[in-house]
Amino acid sequence: MLGAVLHYLTIQIMTRKTNSFAATERNFTVKMFTFQFFTLFSSLFYVAFFLGRINGHPGNYVRIAGWRLEECHPSGCLTDLFIQMAVIMLLKQTLNNIFEFIVPWLKSFLRRKTAKKLQRKCGHCYRKACGDEQGRIEPCDVCKLRHWLSNYQLAHTDAFSLFNEFLEMVVQFSFTTIFVAAFPLAPLLALINNVFEIRLDAIKMVRLERRLVPRKTNDIGVWTKVLEVIGVLAVIANGLVIGVSSDFIPRLVYRYRYGPCANGSTSTHCMQGYINDTLSTAFVRHQAVRTDFIPDQMITGGFNVTQCSYRDYRSDEDYTLTSQFWLVLAVRFAFVILFEHVVVVCKFIAAWFVPNNPIRVKNDRLHDKLTRLKEELRAAKRQMFDLQQLSPHCFQYHRKRDTRAKISLHNHHTTHNCHVMFFMCVRK
Repeated sequence: MLGAVLHYLTIQIMTRKTNSFAATERNFTVKMFTFQFFTLFSSLFYVAFFLGRINGHPGNYVRIAGWRLEECHPSGCLTDLFIQMAVIMLLKQTLNNIFEFIVPWLKSFLRRKTAKKLQRKCGHCYRKACGDEQGRIEPCDVCKLRHWLSNYQLAHTDAFSLFNEFLEMVVQFSFTTIFVAAFPLAPLLALINNVFEIRLDAIKMVRLERRLVPRKTNDIGVWTKVLEVIGVLAVIANGLVIGVSSDFIPRLVYRYRYGPCANGSTSTHCMQGYINDTLSTAFVRHQAVRTDFIPDQMITGGFNVTQCSYRDYRSDEDYTLTSQFWLVLAVRFAFVILFEHVVVVCKFIAAWFVPNNPIRVKNDRLHDKLTRLKEELRAAKRQMFDLQQLSPHCFQYHRKRDTRAKISLHNHHTTHNCHVMFFMCVRK
């Protein structure tokens, strides 16, 4: 419903303001994609970058209306992000394909039934009204719906009929690239989905919709810019997912700074003790900690709980952030910056080796342009020769110092009538 309102407002306002369909389509595309992007990706960005990081700690939990904020799974926030991406790429895409085909098919089925009822009604009930006064026109020739008239009963198409198809593909590309680090199966699932969707869209466009009116265009318009923005955002988002959301950086820091291998021990595994290193302790004897829990939570198996552990880098006494937290944070952002620069450099190298237009295509275009210019030059020379043959005394060429030649009319008293006078610039 909000999309329909946005479509109406954009068409009405932009058409009245610019009177240009291209500008209207461009503005509508940008606004509609922005609206859909924030609607579909807000939950994913929250799970990836905010869930479990703004809820506080024991003794100082952040509460909204008296309720604590949701926390991550003990295995990490990437598990929640993985599950949500799996639901989107598997269940949501499948349901979208089903409804995208079933709804137009049902509408077409109802239209066909209505058209058949009108055809039977016209052929039987109004047989006398179908002919002219002399009865020379057969009722079936007038009343019976012809093939082109039956096609009129198909779904209506307009300039925005393919917009939803473009939007669906761009949104799928966004899901596939922005969080591919959290769900590596996304490209494979997108490929499988598109194999089936191509056939369903072909059936829908050929059998269930009217034929689209083709329009000449050089490219896909503003969608190119949208895809470029998504590509840049995907690099940033994947860098943040790997560096900030995952445990990749904390594991590296522990391995080379705090683990057994960092102290020179070779008899134990380098990651031994990592889980305990990521946990902080909250003591129940502190009044602020006791107020955050109900009395039933203080008793486990008949024993009073004296302390609890939670994932964070905080001091056990005053709950301030430790030096290890700041070291991990610095390494996280250093990795994100390095990752982005490396990917951008690889992107430019790939773009340099793989041009947008192949050399063969460029040469063909230049050859066509040269051929067209030669034909225009020969046509101009033939026209000039014909004019000189018709009126040889009317033209005289004067070559000036500014490299321009002017054709001037003279000998006004000749027997010939000069019908054309023009100017032509010629470079030396």
